[in-house]
Amino acid sequence: MSEPKTRVLFVDDEEFLLDGLRRLLRPHRNEWDMVFVNSGEKALELMARNPFDVVVSDMRMPSMSGTELLQRVQQLYPSTVRLVLSGQADKDDILTNVGPIHQFMQKPCNLNVLVNAVNRTCELGRLFKDKQLKSMITELESLPSLPSLQAELLSKLNSENVSTKDIGDSIGRDLGMTTKILQMVNSSFFGLSRRVQTPAEAVLLLGLDTVRSLVIAMQVFSQIAGPPVRGFCERHLFEHSVEVATTAKLIAKCERMSEKEVENAYLAGLLHDVGKLVLATYKPKQYAEVVSLVQQGAMTEAEAERQLIGATHGEIGGYLLCLWAFSDSIVDAVIFHHVPLHHEANTFSELTAVHVANALVNSGKPRDDTAIDGVDMAYLSRLGLSNRLAMWNAIPRIAA
Repeated sequence: MSEPKTRVLFVDDEEFLLDGLRRLLRPHRNEWDMVFVNSGEKALELMARNPFDVVVSDMRMPSMSGTELLQRVQQLYPSTVRLVLSGQADKDDILTNVGPIHQFMQKPCNLNVLVNAVNRTCELGRLFKDKQLKSMITELESLPSLPSLQAELLSKLNSENVSTKDIGDSIGRDLGMTTKILQMVNSSFFGLSRRVQTPAEAVLLLGLDTVRSLVIAMQVFSQIAGPPVRGFCERHLFEHSVEVATTAKLIAKCERMSEKEVENAYLAGLLHDVGKLVLATYKPKQYAEVVSLVQQGAMTEAEAERQLIGATHGEIGGYLLCLWAFSDSIVDAVIFHHVPLHHEANTFSELTAVHVANALVNSGKPRDDTAIDGVDMAYLSRLGLSNRLAMWNAIPRIAA
């Protein structure tokens, strides 16, 4: 039985723009059921009769703005993916009203970007048979819904002409961010020979790419941090994630990946277990049972998560990052970091780096074993990389 068509609702008060979208998207009529309306009110009327999988809205519209529309959609239909397709003049609005928005695309938009956003989010959304679980994830507000200082910092980090002093000064204006950055840079994971005392010095030593990844990860973690769950420690999880990220980066460098791929491996390592935070925050009772079963040795983590929750932490974290427009390579690394053999790729990738790094970190100090608990040797064999494990196993020892 074939999958039902993806239902997509486009909302824009400019009729000529809707007509243009209708023409451009005509080749997708076989897989998408598309409806085009010129107001938020009409959109809500249609959704009351038959909800949509995705809503793509302009921001600035008379009567009901795109933000107001998507806030209503978030409240009434939390499992619906919420995208904005809007103009240059709306950037300030995006920064202040981005809460209900999963992704923002600027007009004129590359059609492939829009099509991929719809297809990818809906494809991953189908992993979840439990509609309440899917709604719980899609209801989370998107990553940029952050204090103005953090938005300012990310803006500076994405600027070509920014200096380390500028970044250090921005971090230094936030006590929480300052303590977290200094805590991380002075941890054993970075292997520095002396203690760093200022944010500017931390930025200089870590480099802008690493700081950017750390800030993004901190935002994800702080966005969904919740009450304590027995057997689960957020601080330990974050420390584990930093160590996995550092190891994944070193493995990626060892395999001569590009600078961008190395950065992606690091960020994927930082976020590979973000699904655990979602579960600890929004499914605390069930996740406490998962932790208990795993600690007792009654089930593997994946078995317990699937039985009690309906999906693994990798699937949950990957879907969330997909909604928030993280790159496919990062999303795939998060989803498949425990089951890389289920991924179709046959070459070394960010997934490989994170999968191996996670297993190495979990196994403790480097050993001379040719097989490491948690490393999928069948996967490495398929990639023709089984003989590289000994080299990767030595990397954490060299970097320490």
